Amino acid sequence: MSQSLFEKVWNAHAVKSLSNGQTQLLIGTHLIHEVTSPQAFGMLRDLGLSVKYPERTFATVDHIVPTKNQVEPFEDGLAQDMITALRDNCKEFGIKFFDIGSGGQGIVHVVGPEQGITQPGTTIACGDSHTATHGAFGAIAFGIGTTQIRDVLATQTMALSKLKVRRINVDGELPPGVYAKDVILHIIKLLGAKGGIGYAYEYGGSLFDNFSIEERMTVCNMSIEGGARCGYVNPDGKTFEYLKGRPFSPEGEAWDAGVEEWKAIASDEGCHYDDIVNIRAEDIAPSVTWGISPDHGIFVNETIPSPDDVEGEEEKKSIEEALEYMKFEGGSPIAGKAVDVCFIGSCTNGRLSDFREAAKYLKGHKVAEGVTAIAVPGSEIVDHLCRQEGLHTIFEEAGFEWRGAGCSMCLAMNPDKLIGDQLCASSSNRNFKGRQGSPIGRTILMSPVMVAAAAVTGVVSDAREVFQVGEAAAA
Repeated sequence: MSQSLFEKVWNAHAVKSLSNGQTQLLIGTHLIHEVTSPQAFGMLRDLGLSVKYPERTFATVDHIVPTKNQVEPFEDGLAQDMITALRDNCKEFGIKFFDIGSGGQGIVHVVGPEQGITQPGTTIACGDSHTATHGAFGAIAFGIGTTQIRDVLATQTMALSKLKVRRINVDGELPPGVYAKDVILHIIKLLGAKGGIGYAYEYGGSLFDNFSIEERMTVCNMSIEGGARCGYVNPDGKTFEYLKGRPFSPEGEAWDAGVEEWKAIASDEGCHYDDIVNIRAEDIAPSVTWGISPDHGIFVNETIPSPDDVEGEEEKKSIEEALEYMKFEGGSPIAGKAVDVCFIGSCTNGRLSDFREAAKYLKGHKVAEGVTAIAVPGSEIVDHLCRQEGLHTIFEEAGFEWRGAGCSMCLAMNPDKLIGDQLCASSSNRNFKGRQGSPIGRTILMSPVMVAAAAVTGVVSDAREVFQVGEAAAA
């Protein structure tokens, strides 16, 4: 019987069916960081339990890490306590920890793939909502809460309700200047921030076949913003090429056997999907958010919605609330809105390919007067590779600050925060109220190249026009 990848992975990891209808699911790989794990370890001690399979858990520090000055002790005492607790817990329970200065520290969703810890056909859990990123490798990966972290540490299993599967096909070729970030923003706009509730998203079609692994990671990362529990792409030759030779990837005969197993877990032709959505890549343009939810998205050359444009009372109120918070006027163009801060980084767009692409167009330009621009690599390895290629120099010469690895301004649980009602052009994943550190700070999500365009013009801009993207691509 034909099965989807989700069905195959779920069945392979199902321990038993529980009386409440959920499944006790084996978690193949557990990733932890400093924010959501201390309480879980405390619960273990209270219960007199140990970590069941410490070799299946990997830790890094990312959320609270300062990116400008990483000398310890940190100025933030709570941040110092968190990293100290994680170090102590990892040492006590024998867990691999990618600490600051180890050469491998970074955002958990960047570290897992680049170390070869993230592999196809497995289940991955982490106390962070953007764990869906790892689905780019053909894994079923989802964020979990603190009590579930405790359960996974103690038993390597957790209880979860089975999901429906929605196949999202994107076929064709993206126009020049349109990126993976635009694709997922467009999908979320079409299906809604709650459209994926109860679903796993399987991304496919010719666009995803042609996407690089890092592009697939960007899309899978924001599945949660569309309400889905997880998102994934079927593994293929690109997946195997990316993983080969990485520190935690199989070697020798184990590698050959692993590849054969990974090939077999891809969705079968003719398998059942609970829903199918078809999108043409040619219909997608550079996308930005205008409001306070990731589905508040428009193309950069469109105008901001007005409450008068919709009929439903709930939707009217949603638009009114967003416009009031963002200090925007309905019906006005999004292009031309003045920005105060420009941020390139995060688990969505803080990888080597993101900085390469932005640097390609940023070279020779200068950040506009009065704009604060920061570039934050997603890991120490990304930082190292960028430095090898001289990318950091391009950013610095343009007027960006090049920072150390961490989550930075994506969620601002560190010194990188907006001040007052500053407007930030951000390559991150959420534009919620107060997301970037100030309770009245404002966020517009966009691709790294679009952030670069906003930085050099000082306003939300169409990068295709600022950098003559089509001409550059043809040259």
